[in-house]
Amino acid sequence: QSQIAAKMQDTLILQNVWDFVRAQDAYLKSPFFPALFSFIVYMGFCLPFVILDILSSKAAFIRKYKIQPNTQVTWEMAGTCIMQTVYNHIVFIFPLTVLHWYWKPVFYPLEAPGLIRVILDIVACLLLFDFQYFIWHLIHHKVPWLYKTFHKVHHKYTSTFALTAEHSGAWETLSLGFFAAISPMMLDCHPLTEMLFFVVNIWLSVEDHCGYDFPWATHRLVPFGLFGGAPHHDLHHLKFKSNYAPYFTHWDKIFGTLLQANV
Repeated sequence: QSQIAAKMQDTLILQNVWDFVRAQDAYLKSPFFPALFSFIVYMGFCLPFVILDILSSKAAFIRKYKIQPNTQVTWEMAGTCIMQTVYNHIVFIFPLTVLHWYWKPVFYPLEAPGLIRVILDIVACLLLFDFQYFIWHLIHHKVPWLYKTFHKVHHKYTSTFALTAEHSGAWETLSLGFFAAISPMMLDCHPLTEMLFFVVNIWLSVEDHCGYDFPWATHRLVPFGLFGGAPHHDLHHLKFKSNYAPYFTHWDKIFGTLLQANV
């Protein structure tokens, strides 16, 4: 009985959240929702770092956390990245999400998932996405034609800043979108878990490219150097031939492509 009670309590923790989400049914089932959700969450996560980039040139206490402190983000650079993101969402992401909307109607179960299950599923999704992108990324660096044709756009800036996270061409945008969409489907995740995974995935991608190494950054909170974070990915943009995994470090260690940041 105690196990049953514990399980019920675990589910009830997120039930109110899920009931609120389901109450937004008209928005959730709109063909516009996925693209707008993705864009708004992404820009919302980028905004604090954009503000920091504006202030860093005059504030030494912010600049000291920049991984490449001698670089500066200009309005032109920021505008170029924003326009690329808007273009990708309108021309590629929105039409595909509409097709998916017609192909697979949205269905939301009444019961919320348990909190522990959500956490485990999100971690599993991140690990699966990390593996998928590592392989894609490694191949697109090792094959010169693939790099020049598809991936070079993302490497326009050797010093990363938050808005570079989605500065990429059509093929890369669609590939990463596919990996992000297929991972929770492969693991049969609850729709709430899927939404939370998308949010976490977007945040980690923005943080990876933010160009700052704060004491509270994810890679400092995850022990044993298992998570690379912004220093890990900034080195990839600077050196090109290392640190291909987006988040975790184990695949780069296994393949001998890990380059440690001086943190």
